[in-house]
Amino acid sequence: MSNSTPASMVLDRVLVLEMVRVTEAAAVSASKLIGRGDEKAADAAAVEAMRAALNELAMDGTVVIGEGERDEAPMLFIGEKVGSAIGSGPKIDIALDPLEGTTITAKAGPNALAVLACAEEGNLLNAPDVYMDKLAVGPGYPDGIIDLAKSATDNVKAVAAAKGVAPHEIIVCVLDRPRHADLIAELRALGCGVVLIGDGDVAGVIAVTNPDTTIDLYMGQGGAPEGVLAAAALRCVGGQFNGRLVFRNEDERSRARKWGIADLNKIYTRDELAKGDCIFAATGVTDGSLLKGVKRLRDGLITTHSVVMRASSGTVRWVAGEHRNKS
Repeated sequence: MSNSTPASMVLDRVLVLEMVRVTEAAAVSASKLIGRGDEKAADAAAVEAMRAALNELAMDGTVVIGEGERDEAPMLFIGEKVGSAIGSGPKIDIALDPLEGTTITAKAGPNALAVLACAEEGNLLNAPDVYMDKLAVGPGYPDGIIDLAKSATDNVKAVAAAKGVAPHEIIVCVLDRPRHADLIAELRALGCGVVLIGDGDVAGVIAVTNPDTTIDLYMGQGGAPEGVLAAAALRCVGGQFNGRLVFRNEDERSRARKWGIADLNKIYTRDELAKGDCIFAATGVTDGSLLKGVKRLRDGLITTHSVVMRASSGTVRWVAGEHRNKS
């Protein structure tokens, strides 16, 4: 599947590195709470720092995937306006997760990230904060090799055939949750290797693009915000993604309709979740497979490790930052 897309006149090259500064700010702030056992405090610190950093950028930004809706989240809620040029600057839609892995951070586990993606207005799925069924595979496969409408077994066999291996040689990443017990059992019945992660499914999805992880597929149900973020990242570096929103009750369905979603059973492809030119940025909070975490060293020195990607150029930049005089 091609990840080429025309360069946006709205997403200026300068904005690419500015987005790294936003995720860096959130990660550094959240890092103060690593291992402190307080998920809410860690998330609040990241949210506040990310919001402040976004409001310094010369753009007319709208949060389309955020911490929740206004009645649930005091800051960075869906529909919130951010930026220093509201009404006059470029119109940018933003999907974000200031702290992907609140539990990870509270327990000082691996793979906590500060993450965001942005695109021109109207190019990121504007969805309620609900769950999403997800299916992802890395680059190099024929278009449509994965299909969320089919069983896990069918998808494993399709990828195995295209890869030229037996199904039992396929490795699948799955979020370790009780709701995935049947999925895990089905995969293990095929002989697949199953990599279970405790949290952080943005990093889990992106792992399919990195041969060093040996992960072929990502499967399972997680947050819709993380699904849109992962789709934006895959748009930049390749790979395929299917997502389907999951509604647990009528309230969630009505919220979806409010945000303009008519087909509640639709299976979205990568390019339906994140269209056109996209920027994806992430900074590690704790050490993980994708990024190193924030390190607080002597004399007030703080180091960060980030990645920023752009769909139109296919460029991936790894950014090692040194920050001084940070509280």
